[in-house]
Amino acid sequence: MRRLALALAFTTALAAPLAAQTLRIGMAAETSAADPHNYASAPNSTYRTHIFDGLTALDARQTPKPALATAWSRRDDLTWVFDLRQGVTFHNGQPFTAEDVVFSYCRVLNNESEVVGSFSREIRRIAAMAAEGPHRLVIRTATPEPLLVSDLASIAIIPRGERSGLTFTPDGCGKEGPWPGVADFNEGRAAIGTGPYRLRSYDRSGGIELARYDGYWGEKPHWAEVRLRPVTNAGPRLAGLLAGDLDIVEAPATADVPRIRQNQNFALAVSPTTRLIFLQLDQRQNAPFVQGPNGSNPLRDVRVRQALSLAIDRRAIAERIMDGLATPAGQLLPEGMSGTVRGAGMLPYDPARARALLAEAGVSGGFSFTLHATNNRYVNDSRVAQALAQYFQRVGVTVAVDAMPSNVFFPRRGRKEFSVPMGGWGPSAGETQLFMRAWITTTDRERGYGMSNYAEFSDPEIDRLARAAFVAMDEAERERLMEAASRLVIERMPVIPIQFENAAWAFRRGLAFEGRMDQTTPAFEVKPAR
Repeated sequence: MRRLALALAFTTALAAPLAAQTLRIGMAAETSAADPHNYASAPNSTYRTHIFDGLTALDARQTPKPALATAWSRRDDLTWVFDLRQGVTFHNGQPFTAEDVVFSYCRVLNNESEVVGSFSREIRRIAAMAAEGPHRLVIRTATPEPLLVSDLASIAIIPRGERSGLTFTPDGCGKEGPWPGVADFNEGRAAIGTGPYRLRSYDRSGGIELARYDGYWGEKPHWAEVRLRPVTNAGPRLAGLLAGDLDIVEAPATADVPRIRQNQNFALAVSPTTRLIFLQLDQRQNAPFVQGPNGSNPLRDVRVRQALSLAIDRRAIAERIMDGLATPAGQLLPEGMSGTVRGAGMLPYDPARARALLAEAGVSGGFSFTLHATNNRYVNDSRVAQALAQYFQRVGVTVAVDAMPSNVFFPRRGRKEFSVPMGGWGPSAGETQLFMRAWITTTDRERGYGMSNYAEFSDPEIDRLARAAFVAMDEAERERLMEAASRLVIERMPVIPIQFENAAWAFRRGLAFEGRMDQTTPAFEVKPAR
């Protein structure tokens, strides 16, 4: 019935006039909070970029550009100087100064509602900061941070209010409160930024309403009002577009993409991304959802991890489940990007070798686990999880799939309740060190390393290479170290790369949008077609 309804809609839909100065965006997932320091997910980032600015921003291809900082330089490998934009005011009329940056970074460190260190991992690497007048900020890092400019793009700046003279320290600025809480943002009291839009209302499931801020320092956006409406099922999301209730929708079902391309009333934007879909493999002895011989955890054996990778036909998943809107993965970033292994190619599909490795590891016929996944966050996520389970079962591993909404999945994964979660992650810069730093290296909260290493993987040799790369300011040396670390990751398989998503958006005729590698949907980049 759904296919028939969509077919009728495609043949009868007309390009109704756009609501005057209002853009309605159908989002593929909910924004978890109006707090910009809550969680670094794509829907949260879409919301954040409308209301808040960082010192820097990332363009559609993830290259850093000026935002609240107009320029930056280094005095030495640890000391960065940021020249701040003058004449900027927050939505409440308060002038923006360097003290607001100090306050914002201190608040990140004291945000009790933050999910899995999404932002504090970046701030903890700062040793000190000081204002040299109202529009110059000096930041000193604990160790050399070659990607600091990209990292700071995600840290939203909020007004300090009546607070002044705050001293930044990496342990929380003395923890002197009060700090705004998530409820203050959700109810609008603290949702004050310097961005192109003001928050009019926030409802996690009902949507977000934004109003253009006429005092914005940058280019005035076309749309006076923006509505971010979460519609987590692809069918109703596209139906809303066809019915004229939405103007642009994220992540249309891959099976519907050919029909969208063929209909003159609609257009499609497709962008390659660096978002890797991957499995994380629990290295704890008592993994909660793994059953091996004699109560063991076979995932701790590299031969088992390699076998699971060899069991997967990535090309078939990309072609049959993703309808071509994915690229089979061979490593942590697409080959050719900084730190990748040259000539690695797609990871091989060899079920016979997989069975042999499982037998060699002594787990043939006695190994099972639950694969946990989202069912509304990534493109065809639950279908991909089911396909992976079938491939594993063909080589003798018993697998159950438990797919759930993202708002349930992410907190549980953050509490390390899963043993084989399927996740997705796209770095804010084209270097493998960002994935290594978040997901692979041994967890070190003080340095912000391994903050997403829920599997508790630890490899001294990978750590040595990766941590040396993290502080290498010389680009060639950093790339050499990261390529060596990437080779070990491919060999030792702490995570199993599956594919890189291609992002897609469908929208009404009369609009223009090119898409973004980070899969966000900023209303100010959606414009009337010329």
